Amino acid sequence: MPIAVDIDVMLARRKMSVGELADRVGITPANLAVLKNGRAKAVRFTTLAALCEVLECQPGDLLRWEPDDPGDRDGAARDSGSSVPTGSSP
Repeated sequence: MPIAVDIDVMLARRKMSVGELADRVGITPANLAVLKNGRAKAVRFTTLAALCEVLECQPGDLLRWEPDDPGDRDGAARDSGSSVPTGSSP
């Protein structure tokens, strides 16, 4: 999945257990585990805000983008020096 969740990192930095975080955020430990293990399809902004408040961090400390296959992205063609015609003729 292109979005990686780093809740484990913040839990370790805060010396907090998953159960304590779930209680303080107001979600079940099972739902927190789904998010923490990268199996969630979505996260509510209210949940993200509560996680940030309890962990005293920013959303970017918890979520980051990782490409599935870096060589297979549209950006790879852009970075390879290929150009797009502008419509003007010589």
